[in-house]
Amino acid sequence: MGNFQKYCVLKLIPFSVLVLIILQGCFGIGPKLGPDYAEPRLDMQDVWHQEITKGLADGKADLQTWWMVFNDPVLNRLIERADQGNLQLKEAFARIKEARANRGIKAGERFPDLNATGDARRIRSPHTLLPPTTQKSRTDDFFKFGGEGSWEIDFWGRIDRSIESADASLEASMEDYRDVLVMLYSDVSTNYVEARALQDRIKYVRGNIETQRKSLQLTKDRFDAGLAPDLDVQQAELNLARTESTLPTLEMLLVQTINRLGVLLGEHPSALHDELVKPASIPNPSESITVGLPVELLRQRPDIRQAERELAAQTARIGVAKADLYPTFSLFGTFEIGANDFSDVLSYSKSRMHSFGPSFRWNIFDGGRVRNQIRAEDARTEQALVRYEQTVLDALEDVENAMISYIQEEVRRNALERSVKAARKSTDLVRTLYISGLTDFQNVQEMERFQFEQEDQFAESEGKVIQNLISVYRSLGGGWNPGVKIHE
Repeated sequence: MGNFQKYCVLKLIPFSVLVLIILQGCFGIGPKLGPDYAEPRLDMQDVWHQEITKGLADGKADLQTWWMVFNDPVLNRLIERADQGNLQLKEAFARIKEARANRGIKAGERFPDLNATGDARRIRSPHTLLPPTTQKSRTDDFFKFGGEGSWEIDFWGRIDRSIESADASLEASMEDYRDVLVMLYSDVSTNYVEARALQDRIKYVRGNIETQRKSLQLTKDRFDAGLAPDLDVQQAELNLARTESTLPTLEMLLVQTINRLGVLLGEHPSALHDELVKPASIPNPSESITVGLPVELLRQRPDIRQAERELAAQTARIGVAKADLYPTFSLFGTFEIGANDFSDVLSYSKSRMHSFGPSFRWNIFDGGRVRNQIRAEDARTEQALVRYEQTVLDALEDVENAMISYIQEEVRRNALERSVKAARKSTDLVRTLYISGLTDFQNVQEMERFQFEQEDQFAESEGKVIQNLISVYRSLGGGWNPGVKIHE
């Protein structure tokens, strides 16, 4: 090999090293320490338990805007207002912005860190510190300007793993936002149905109060005519007072429920009273209810998706910790110009100084700190995996409980509806017998009280049926579209 070829090789080697370093710094070319993440595979049942799906249709569930099945314009407006004003939703969105910023911080480590420096001083030296021949103090000016920079070369993938973890954490924050969205729509709908059910219960209470007032007047008339004892009057008074005592509690619950709705919308508690004070019927679905397959929960439930992303983020942190076992390579450089006269700063070539070169740092002994940090990250990853699996099991339990509650409450509601019809007819019959003198007032009292209890339970059950249906939609993760991204 000739001298010229040797010269070229010697020049090519540092140039090639520099190119490789730049490629590694910009594009992360090189090994990545730590395990590569793979989504866990879970054994999911093929179908729901047969007993809990009676009355629910098979097929693909339309979950994105599930509240539309009720065809209730008021509920639709409340959902829209909650989407715009709910404070917990805004807080969740702020967490997304924080996660995006944290991701930007990690991504910024891929690039050089450059700093401008400057210094301007006037230094006075007393003659006592100067050479003996100097009899006076001296004042000197000094000006220095320049810059410095450093660039960590991500040779072991520490920065890439940090970005990978930040990406997964960002996605987890998005799933957290969607989970808040699911819960918000469910809470608004549940409280709205509760308000309508309370209005129905109040309607039944007032109807029974009116009926029992008529019975009280009837007993008074019969007592005045000598046809009934004073006991009948007192029993009628007792029956009426007991029924009237339930009304304040229901009125209180109604106000509290409307207050809760106002807060869910991000408004003052009393903001919805004028809008909801007028009674309306409990919303009912206008179409058959369809549910998907258990495996679809992995795609639809935000809490499951969030737990999976948190597992991915934690897995990447193992590689970040392992990188501390190996040396850290960096490029550094400085450039400075200094002079005693400001006008000479840019022209005085002898005052210019620069330095450039690679460096490395390797922690040879740390008392086991790094290896124990790796063990800690491994243990946290194991915990994240268990949390993910537990979240899936909790979701399956949540769905099955919601389904069985909806189906069985519907059975109960139907039975109560028959009971109410029978109680009303029985009350009319026993009142006719009492007027005819064929039975005593105690039977009237018992039937009126029984009718009131059955009507109240029926109205409450009607509300619970719809609330349990809302729980089914919530447990399935309804209220958002997996195909829609969350943007600023």
